[in-house]
Amino acid sequence: MSLPHFHATPLRRLPLTALLSLAFAGASQAQSLVDIYEMAKGYDATYQSAKAQYDANLAKADQGKAALLPTVGLNAEVTRADREITYSPTSGGTKVPDYYYTSQTSGLKAVQPLYRPANLATYRQSQKGLELATAALSQAEQDLIVRVSQAYFDMLTAQDNLTFVQAQKAAVAEQLASAKRNFEVGTATITDTREAQARFDLVTAQEIAADNDLRVKSVALELLVGKAGLKPQRIQTGAVLPPVDGQGVDSWIAQSEQAHPAIQLARVGLDVAKLETEKAVAGHKPTVDLTLEYGNMKNINATTVGPNPGVDQKITSGSAKVTFTLPLYAGNSTQNRIRETTALEEKARMDLEGAQRQVTQATRTAYLGLQSGLGQVKAYEAAEASSQVALDANKLGYQVGVRINIDVLNSQSQLYQTKRDLAKARYDVLVGQLKLRQAAGVLKAEDLQPINALLAP
Repeated sequence: MSLPHFHATPLRRLPLTALLSLAFAGASQAQSLVDIYEMAKGYDATYQSAKAQYDANLAKADQGKAALLPTVGLNAEVTRADREITYSPTSGGTKVPDYYYTSQTSGLKAVQPLYRPANLATYRQSQKGLELATAALSQAEQDLIVRVSQAYFDMLTAQDNLTFVQAQKAAVAEQLASAKRNFEVGTATITDTREAQARFDLVTAQEIAADNDLRVKSVALELLVGKAGLKPQRIQTGAVLPPVDGQGVDSWIAQSEQAHPAIQLARVGLDVAKLETEKAVAGHKPTVDLTLEYGNMKNINATTVGPNPGVDQKITSGSAKVTFTLPLYAGNSTQNRIRETTALEEKARMDLEGAQRQVTQATRTAYLGLQSGLGQVKAYEAAEASSQVALDANKLGYQVGVRINIDVLNSQSQLYQTKRDLAKARYDVLVGQLKLRQAAGVLKAEDLQPINALLAP
């Protein structure tokens, strides 16, 4: 069987741009921060677990309504009876023959609570579950945003470290070659060559460590999204960091006290604890229920005596009643339950106080860390320019003989270390902005857009 023939343009006839397009057609495209976040949102086990818990809490909240609604039950029963009557010989009565019959019974019963304070408290607790579910899911989403952003910029930092180390290695190799040439012509000592060789070996070790660190950071990011071969987009050259909200730390703390999910969870926990105390107190209160019943009973071949022997009997009945119950004594269980719930209510109050203190501290720490990071970026930018000038001066001094080789090597090391520190400081500021919003409890997925705009497409 012959294969079908396809008419195609030979590759040698295609222009260079088309060949490059074909060469890179199968290559994976670089992903932005928002792209990776969306992938992580659909894969991360921690977030998916929180989302499943959110759905469960919604269903649990609806269960609380059942305590206020009526309960309806249907029952049916079939009975086969065999009747035998034995008379004493001295009774003088007439013997009734033995007989049997079948009884069929069916009924419908409905109970509607009219006054049950414990049931009302249970319903109110279930509605608080909606608030708990929302706050917990919000907390999980904010945590995912920060984890993805941190892993994203950790990988970029590792890439920069490797790039700078390789650039430093190339510069040291050039300096090593220069020292060897100068030694051969007698304008430098063997010390210059050995110093350059020692620095080259050190940078080679640093390159190996940087390459391994990049692999580790890549695995960490891949673990969040479940996809290998990720290529995070880099920050555009000359990109200006987005401005930080100019409000002071007190304004951020005020926001956190109102919006932070941890405080919301603790506040709702206190409300639930108070309602639990109400349920315990309800153990001393009466309950009132309305009960409606309707029944049908049929006896087949009910009897062999009476005016109509052997005739089927059918009885239909209905009833409505109101039941009032007042607890009098339950072995002190109600009193002990009240003491228990009161103590748990105090615990929930202290948990709320602790959550507020922790959030306040975290917000203040994030704010100060961000301000420090912004200051470091400015300082590293100035240090980078100064280090470049110092390196150029040392190179010129080495050429004219007023500087030695180690001075040039040290200047190179300082320059590339400053470049690495500056790049990391810029990434830390971007993540720090997200962490500050997380500490205040106002972080949303939309907050990734300003950062995403800085990335090179």
